[in-house]
Amino acid sequence: MEEVILNEHNKSEYAPAHSAEHILNGTMVKMFGCARSRVNHVERKKSKCNYALPRPLTDEEIARVEQAVNDVILRDLPVTTRFVTRDNLPEGIDLSRLPEDASETLRMVYIGDYDVCPCLGTHVEHTAQIGHFRISSTSFNEGSFRIVFRLDNPDPSFG
Repeated sequence: MEEVILNEHNKSEYAPAHSAEHILNGTMVKMFGCARSRVNHVERKKSKCNYALPRPLTDEEIARVEQAVNDVILRDLPVTTRFVTRDNLPEGIDLSRLPEDASETLRMVYIGDYDVCPCLGTHVEHTAQIGHFRISSTSFNEGSFRIVFRLDNPDPSFG
């Protein structure tokens, strides 16, 4: 079997929050037709993702996003990886955020049948390990909608 060579990953994520970020991104794309978060900061205590939107979400829409993310978490979907070459990407994958020197082979992270994207980060093995997703605040500034989220009761094996 040929050895897969990937770029170095330069940060260490908290797996439950990073996996929740993938689900949040998939939810925002599905519900509002926006791109995945361009700016994000994922940490153990709180995380934030910014989305290019023409307006802030309403309180009702925010509640629907939170519920949709928790519904995916409760499905206890497997989180898996596959290696693919750039000419064999799953449909709809945007590579615009990859660094110029990204390898020809990419590591795709799948959240069951719900979301897929290229990623070198750390993730949970299945979504139930994430815990309860809670949007703690939002803000809107010049076309950028920020969601700040926290996780309640993530799997303690992630420290």
